[in-house]
Amino acid sequence: MQIVEQRLEDITGALSTLDSSWQDEHAVKVMALVQRIAPKQTYTAEDVAAIFQGDFRAGFTVAQLFLGISKDEFQDRLGAILGPGKIGVKALSSGRDEFLTALQKLELPEAMAAAVNFKPVWSDILIERLRSGRGKAIKGQRRGRDLEDFTEAVVREVFGDRFDRGCQFTGVGNRVAKSDFVIPDRHKPMIIIESKGYGATGSKMTDVVGDANKIIEAKRPDVPFILITDGITWMRRTNDLRKLIQLQNQGKIMRIYTMKMAVQFQTDLEQLKSEYAL
Repeated sequence: MQIVEQRLEDITGALSTLDSSWQDEHAVKVMALVQRIAPKQTYTAEDVAAIFQGDFRAGFTVAQLFLGISKDEFQDRLGAILGPGKIGVKALSSGRDEFLTALQKLELPEAMAAAVNFKPVWSDILIERLRSGRGKAIKGQRRGRDLEDFTEAVVREVFGDRFDRGCQFTGVGNRVAKSDFVIPDRHKPMIIIESKGYGATGSKMTDVVGDANKIIEAKRPDVPFILITDGITWMRRTNDLRKLIQLQNQGKIMRIYTMKMAVQFQTDLEQLKSEYAL
């Protein structure tokens, strides 16, 4: 083979668009199922059940599309009602009424009526493309930001402005690590708080465990480390959540809180403020 020296323009000038069809076998089944749904002003539990007759997987996707949420989010919401691992075809066959009731709680019949009776105009097509593309990323980012804002509100209520947010702190032997909140400041951390919401962009479960370990390795052993996390997506990966709980049981994390534990979180911060004379 002849040895040549290539240039950037040799490659860029030879690039082409990689077009491919978005329709696979599953998509074809989903579209066929959608087209079989009869237009109605209202839908019942039996109408919902009809979606899942035949190809359960296609029916699951159709229900997800009516609700306008991702597959993961649909699984999480359904699992939160029925229990982890009880959202498949076996759950429908063994507990039909319970399964359909869960879908009603998610307001699937209302979502079906709204979609079927919606009269779109051309701009709706572009808006939907924006929602399913950029909007999906924004939604994930906001989940993480909302949890951080929740944490900041509680921290500010207790400590006022005496904290640093989103910074690197200096720990043992000049080790550094990133943390969402450091009290009173990054140079002399006395309380460290990490806020991680699963289901947020850039916050995979393994990232949460890894980031927690980095903080533990860098901080002084006597500096309290608090973790704020939330998101029912944890229910699908409980083994990783167990790792965090194990760190808490070992005393490496002082306590783990969720948004529902806001009162306890504030009470404990107030106690730490008193104990550390902050």
